[in-house]
Amino acid sequence: MTSLSTHTFDLPPTNAHKANPARIAADERHFARIADRLARQIADLDDRLDAERRAPGGRGHQALDRDLRIHHLTARLRVLRRFGADACLGRIVPAGEGDPVYIGRFGLADDDGRRLLLDWRTPAAEPYFAATSANPLGLASRRRYRWAGGRVRDYWDELLDADAPSDTLALDDESAFIASLGTERSGRMRDVLGTIQADQDAIIRADSRGALVVDGGPGTGKTVVALHRAAYLLHADPRLGAGRGGVLFVGPNTSYLAYVADVLPNLGEEGVQTCTLRELVAEGADAVGERDAEAARLKASARMIEAIEPAVAFYEEPPTQPLEVETPWGDLWLDPADWAEAFAAPEPGTPHNEARDQVWETLVEILADRLDDDEVSIDELRRALARNASLARTFTRAWPLVEASVLVGDLWSVPAYLRRCAPGSRPTR
Repeated sequence: MTSLSTHTFDLPPTNAHKANPARIAADERHFARIADRLARQIADLDDRLDAERRAPGGRGHQALDRDLRIHHLTARLRVLRRFGADACLGRIVPAGEGDPVYIGRFGLADDDGRRLLLDWRTPAAEPYFAATSANPLGLASRRRYRWAGGRVRDYWDELLDADAPSDTLALDDESAFIASLGTERSGRMRDVLGTIQADQDAIIRADSRGALVVDGGPGTGKTVVALHRAAYLLHADPRLGAGRGGVLFVGPNTSYLAYVADVLPNLGEEGVQTCTLRELVAEGADAVGERDAEAARLKASARMIEAIEPAVAFYEEPPTQPLEVETPWGDLWLDPADWAEAFAAPEPGTPHNEARDQVWETLVEILADRLDDDEVSIDELRRALARNASLARTFTRAWPLVEASVLVGDLWSVPAYLRRCAPGSRPTR
């Protein structure tokens, strides 16, 4: 069987109508521009990376800045080299007057700043995934490509605006999503950028405040959508990025992580950290399976999650006796009401160890209000209180730092502690 080939399109004879130059010539020209721009950008990045590596390392911040530049250049090169024109997922045509917009795995512009590929994570690219015939979101049509070996093996057009011209579209009954169900499977999970549906896109782009729970049966796409969401958040969430935070993807075992390992790099993200549940804590390497079936059931139940809060609260007991605090400017007193006020200062949900600094700072402010000397700054008082051994001992007993592993271990080794935090539960040993 002979394929109908052009420079980029390699369509089977059964799709002869899709090989019509009126339908694909504009795409061919655009793909050529993408390939040319990628080649020149890769060459430029190679030169810049070589220059950075040859440059003197410097010291301190200079060395750190140089290492960061090398890291960013290397990461960008890996992304660009992974794809050619097949970085293009598809195109959208605005309703009315407007040129096609090509959606890509990453953004790409030519030397004049004209957009060759629009990053799939940008707000402007959302209609490509979310538009439907019932809600076209300002689009006339959408085209999705199926690539293999750097060539377009098939494509699917959708007319989203019934009044828009369709003479250059190849409309058929098979969608990109349905066609993807028949593609060859491999031992690695693949990204689904080419076939993301509107409901999946809504999950991927959902607000990142608070927890998002996606429920569904086996094989419904929860994992692959979660990976796309991770890539989206790294691009779109201002709280993530250089020096501000990152994303950790936790899987049940190493085989699972190996199965999904290709998805994020294919989405243009190399920096997501992955680990198994066992690797979340240092003790996980030596952990053994729970042999007691009842204990295993209880450890995995929501009751144990609910037990953590009262278990932590056990380490947050404000003193019930007044405390005299000596300072260079006179003796001050903290009474039980002061301690209670300080212990109530952290916002609900603040982790115990992080809240400790807020409690201490509130105590400093309470004592600062009781100083008669207006010339004493709060920083001077803060330093003096940090040196007060009696206050430090009392504060540490009332709000100690807590190791998570120790707290959970105590729950399972101190029967009275478990009964107090999870009434009706029994210890394992």
